[in-house]
Amino acid sequence: MASSHIILPKEEEEEAAAAAVAEVGLGAAVEADHDHRPYQEQGPGKAALPFSATCVRISRDSYPNLRALRNASTMTLHDDDAAFVKLEEGDYGYVLDDVPHLTDYLPDLPTFPNPLQDHPAYSTVKQYFVNADDTVPEKVVVQKNSPRGVHFRRAGPRQRVYFESEEAKACIVTCGGLCPGLNTVIRELVCGLSHMYNVSNVFGIQNGYKGFYSSNYLPMTPKSVNDIHKRGGTVLGTSRGGHDTKKIVDNIQDRGINQVFIIGGDGTQKGAYEIYKEIRRRGLQVAVAGIPKTIDNDIAVIDKSFGFDTAVEEAQRAINAAHVEASSAENGIGLVKLMGRYSGFIAMYATLASRDVDCCLIPESPFYLEGEGGLFEYIDRRLKENNHTVIVVAEGAGQDLIAQSIPAADQQDASGNKLLLDVGLWLTHKIKDYCKSKKMEMTIKYIDPTYMIRAIPSNASDNVYCTLLAHSAIHGAMAGYSFTVGMVNGRHAYIPFHRVTSTRNKVRITDRMWARLLSSTNQPSFLSQKDIDAAREADKAANRMKSREDAKKQSTPVLANGTDGVEAQLAAPILPQQPATDGPVPQPARPDVNNATAPDAGDQEEARTTGTDVAGGTLTQAEVKPTPGTNVSWPTTPPDTPERDVAPAPRTEHAQATEMELDVDTARPEGCTTPPPVQDSEGSDTQSADCRGSPMHGMQAGASVKRD
Repeated sequence: MASSHIILPKEEEEEAAAAAVAEVGLGAAVEADHDHRPYQEQGPGKAALPFSATCVRISRDSYPNLRALRNASTMTLHDDDAAFVKLEEGDYGYVLDDVPHLTDYLPDLPTFPNPLQDHPAYSTVKQYFVNADDTVPEKVVVQKNSPRGVHFRRAGPRQRVYFESEEAKACIVTCGGLCPGLNTVIRELVCGLSHMYNVSNVFGIQNGYKGFYSSNYLPMTPKSVNDIHKRGGTVLGTSRGGHDTKKIVDNIQDRGINQVFIIGGDGTQKGAYEIYKEIRRRGLQVAVAGIPKTIDNDIAVIDKSFGFDTAVEEAQRAINAAHVEASSAENGIGLVKLMGRYSGFIAMYATLASRDVDCCLIPESPFYLEGEGGLFEYIDRRLKENNHTVIVVAEGAGQDLIAQSIPAADQQDASGNKLLLDVGLWLTHKIKDYCKSKKMEMTIKYIDPTYMIRAIPSNASDNVYCTLLAHSAIHGAMAGYSFTVGMVNGRHAYIPFHRVTSTRNKVRITDRMWARLLSSTNQPSFLSQKDIDAAREADKAANRMKSREDAKKQSTPVLANGTDGVEAQLAAPILPQQPATDGPVPQPARPDVNNATAPDAGDQEEARTTGTDVAGGTLTQAEVKPTPGTNVSWPTTPPDTPERDVAPAPRTEHAQATEMELDVDTARPEGCTTPPPVQDSEGSDTQSADCRGSPMHGMQAGASVKRD
C-alpha cells in the first residue's frame, strides 16, 4: 500500500527530522520501533528519524478553517483539539485516526524490551505482539467502490515499551455513577500490571477526581483485590464533579505517577482529555488511559460499554415481575422505568429480549398521549385485546411532555447532566387520570429497578469483557500511548479522546433494530407524516453531499511526494466525475447507487455513528413534534423503477449553499492531504429510495412493520 509517508535518503534523515520538528512543532508521532524491521540500536552520534518527520500532519497550522478535518472525521472538532489530532492517509480513502504518543513531545525517550517476551505464560504464544501497522476499521459494511474509511490503531502489546517495570508507577480512579463491572476492571488492572509487566507500584485514587488532591493514595496489590470482582459498586469509591485539572496534574507530578488509568463515562473521558493536555504542556512522561464506563451504552464509536449486558439481563427480572403483576389483574398495567438519560439502548434490548412488552418508549423516539394514534388509544386497545399491558420507558423519554405539565427550572448535577423529572411517576398518574375519565377499572404497578441494576456485580460475559479492556489499556499505557480503549467491530482499539467525547451514541429509529422492536411490540411509531418527510429530506441532502465529497476525493490524483493535487482539485467542478481509467484509483461510487443501497446487517452495533441527529437520520425529541391524529406509512418508490436509473433528486437551496461553502473551504496549503469522509453507517443507509428496512414502512397505529 502506497502510504502518504515521504521516503527520504539516509543522509537526509537528520536534516528532515530537524526541519519537520521546527516547521510544525508537535506533530503526529509514534514510537520509533513501529516498523517491520527488528529493533536495532543506533550507532553513536546517529539519531533515529522520528516517525513524525515522515507523517502527513493535519493540524491548526495546515488547516486554518478546519473544515477539511471535520469532513474527514465526520464530527464536530473544536479548535483547541486541532493540535492533538493525528491523521494519516493511505490508498483508496484509507485514514488512520491515530492516538497521541509520548514521542510527540518527548522524541528522545529510550525504549525497553517488553517483559512479556520472557513471561512463561506469553512467551510461547505465536505472534503475540501486535504488528505496528495493524488498524481496526470504524466501518466494516462497505460497497465495492467505497473508500476504505477511518481506522483506529489496534490494541495489544508492543515489542518495545517506554517504561521500565521498576520505574513504572500507576494509579487508578473511578468517576461518575455506578456500573456493573467496575471492580472487575480495577482487579484486572492491578493484577495485569503486576503479573504481566512486574509493576509493583499501583495506587488507587479514592472518591473520584477530587481524591487526587483531597485524600491519600491507597496502595493496591493482587492479593488486596483478589475477590472484589464478586461485589458490586467500586472499592475505590466514586463521585461526580471535583475535576480541577491543575491540582490533579500537580499531584500526579509530585507523586511521580507516570501511568493514569481513568474509568468513567463521557464526562470523565473529557476530564481525562484535559489531564492529558496539561501533562503534555508540562512535558511530563505520563501516559493517560481511559476506560469508558456507562450503563446507558451511549459512548460513541465503541461497540458497547462494559456492564451493558449485565444491565439488560437484570432488567429482564423487572419486566418479568411487571408482566406477572399485570397479567394477574383485570385490566392490569405494568410500567417499568429503566436507565437511559439520552439513549434508550437498555430499554430497547430488554424489550426485544423479553417479548412480553407491549410498548417501549425511549428518548430518541417522541410520542404523544392523547388523540388518534396516541399512547392512550394504544393502551386502551391492548387492554381490550389482552386484558393487560406492559410498558417499558427509559428515564429520558417524554421530558418535553413533562415540562409542559410540570414547570421546572433546568438544573444539573455535579457532572453537568440535566436533572430529569421522573417520567415513570408522571406517566403513572396520566394513565390513571385517563382511565378514570373513561370510567375504566384498572390496576397499575410501577417498578423502578434503576439502582438495583447499577449495584449488582457483572455477569460472566461482562467479566471477560472487563478483563480484555483492562489488559488492552495496560498494553497501550506501557507502549506510551494516551487514549480511550474500546471494542470496535469486535476488535479492541485505541481511540482518540476527542472521538468519544464529541458526541453520544444513540438509538437510530431509522435503523432495522428499532424496526424489529416495533414488529415485536406492535406499537405505533407515534410519528406524523411531517416528521417522516423532514427526516427523509435531511437524509437525502446529507447523502448527496457525502456522495459528491467521495467522488471528488477519489478523482483526485495522488502524487508520488504524498500530496493530492491541490491545484487540480480546486479547478475541478463539484459534480462527481470519473477518474482516468489507466490509474490505480478505483471507480468512484455513484451517488444514486450509494443512497439506494440497503444495509447488509441490521444490528444496532453496526449502525454506530459519531453524532446522530436529524441530518444523520435520527429523530430526537427536541427536534420532532408529533402531530396527534395522524397515522402514516413510509412512502416508497415504484417497484418497476430500477434504482440505478433514478435521477438524482433536485437539490434544495440549503444543499446548494452547502456546496458553495464546501467548494470555497477546500482551499488548503500545498502538500497537505485531506482524508475522505467516512461513509455514513447503516442507519442512514436505511433511508433508501425504496425505504426497505425503515421502521415506518407500512406502519399504521397498532400494526406491525413490514419485515425486511
